[in-house]
Amino acid sequence: MQTKEMRLRRIQHLAHEIMDEMNRGNEPRQLESLNHAIDNLSRAIGDLADPFGNYSLDYIEDKVGNAHYLLFKNEKKVNLHSS
Repeated sequence: MQTKEMRLRRIQHLAHEIMDEMNRGNEPRQLESLNHAIDNLSRAIGDLADPFGNYSLDYIEDKVGNAHYLLFKNEKKVNLHSS
């Protein structure tokens, strides 16, 4: 099982890949895919920004992983829980 810090580092890495891909702007993207990716990222940030510090790392991993999948069209979703 990965530690919380390792899981957060992996989430951060995926978020940076998403940011780099969006700033590259090489190819046009379907609006629906972008809307779903933004929705997933917004939900992850909203959960993480809880002022009481109550957030689900599983939920955040799921939402960032979904956004990454939508933008990169990977054959399978990123498995954040792997060791």
